[in-house]
Amino acid sequence: MATQTAGRDMTKGAMASHILAVAWPVMISFLLQTFYNLVDAFWLGKLGKTALAAPTITMNVFFVGMSLAMGLSLAGTTLVSQYRGAGRTEDMGRAGGQTLLLLGGVGTSFAVVGLIFSSPILRLLQTPPDAFPETLAYMRWILAGVPLMFAFFVYQGIHTGVGDTVGPLQVNLVSVALNVVLDPILIFGLGPVPPMGVVGAALATVFSRSVASGIGIYRLFRGDRGFCLQLSDLRLDRPLMGRILRVGIPTSLGQSGTALGFTLLMGIVNTFGSAVTAAFGVGHRIIMMAMVPVFGLSQANATAVGQNLGADRPDRAARSVRTACIMVAIILFPITTLMFFFGDAISRIFINDPEVVQYGRDLFRITSYSVFTFGFVMVLLGTFQGSGHTVPVMVLNMSRLWGVRIPAAYLLAIVLGLGPSGLWWAMFLSNTLTAVAGFVWFSAGTWKRKVIDEEPGPRPEALAPDESDG
Repeated sequence: MATQTAGRDMTKGAMASHILAVAWPVMISFLLQTFYNLVDAFWLGKLGKTALAAPTITMNVFFVGMSLAMGLSLAGTTLVSQYRGAGRTEDMGRAGGQTLLLLGGVGTSFAVVGLIFSSPILRLLQTPPDAFPETLAYMRWILAGVPLMFAFFVYQGIHTGVGDTVGPLQVNLVSVALNVVLDPILIFGLGPVPPMGVVGAALATVFSRSVASGIGIYRLFRGDRGFCLQLSDLRLDRPLMGRILRVGIPTSLGQSGTALGFTLLMGIVNTFGSAVTAAFGVGHRIIMMAMVPVFGLSQANATAVGQNLGADRPDRAARSVRTACIMVAIILFPITTLMFFFGDAISRIFINDPEVVQYGRDLFRITSYSVFTFGFVMVLLGTFQGSGHTVPVMVLNMSRLWGVRIPAAYLLAIVLGLGPSGLWWAMFLSNTLTAVAGFVWFSAGTWKRKVIDEEPGPRPEALAPDESDG
């Protein structure tokens, strides 16, 4: 079973050092995950803009399934972190086992449905005819590997909940190294390996992520870093499964709604041709890379909030939020400033097409500082997630895309005739308005209640003041 020494105890000690210690491996892990797409984009860009469109369009469809997995695995993270803070180690193991059981079924179901409807989905997205065959082949291979990929989210979520983010980083390093090596070999061919183009990029990604999942599951059952799953943890526990679903479904719906929103937005983007699609794809990847530090700080904050609420320390949970926001401001402002001034040069790294570079420059000029604002939203979303009160996560994510960005994109880009610039202004508006709504909801303070069930009798150390707070 899980031991009480697993991970990092964030209920005591200096909060800033805890957040940095948990955040930096998450930052690198997110950077490595983003690197998957950047490597694909770099090599496929050598084949032309239609090949580059394949991962761009598929990424939005795949994100629907990935958001389901991440939402449910984050529920496991929340429960594990709160049980960790409460010192209930056996419940930590049961929460992890039920999360793994749930994700196995979800991944298989998504893959089957996606493979059946992949062609109609691409037609619905108005995929440019010149990019359709390559995109379809790429998407089918990615979908086929989904069940093998989802297990890694469980491993990563469980270990993040107990405050260990170094282990998942190690697995990510192995996976990305495999992808970097395999991508050019499978795309362009080498020796007896024939050139496979976009299919080669998909195969490299699926194989590399499957290896990561295999290592993660092995470590969970081996007892890596003090946390060990037992086969008994995989027996269906209806009350605990219900709690995971209550916490995870709002997050999954919010993230899936966001993914569907991005998918619909992709359809609007595609109506302007392959050059705009390529510029949007490059811009989206660079923005995601710029947000990597924020993802790390948000996840570290979620773990700190979960553990401290589990230990009945809402004061320290609030301190974590403040500390993470200050760090976001220090890190993200210079990054978004560079994006604002050098957007055209950034785009040119990936594809030296003058039309694509021009669209990319406009995208970064309009959206960069709204990305800075949205960084604070990510910290607030991590706060709601760590507390287990995930309805705000759902509402803010859904309203950002469906309430603001999609209507604004259609109105500005098509109805008012602003073209691609209208798309970029819609991104700006949605990020900014979501930040305002998020701070209003956070200020209400409803997130300060933990969601795990109570045990008879409080822990003495949970009620005593922490002299090492600082």
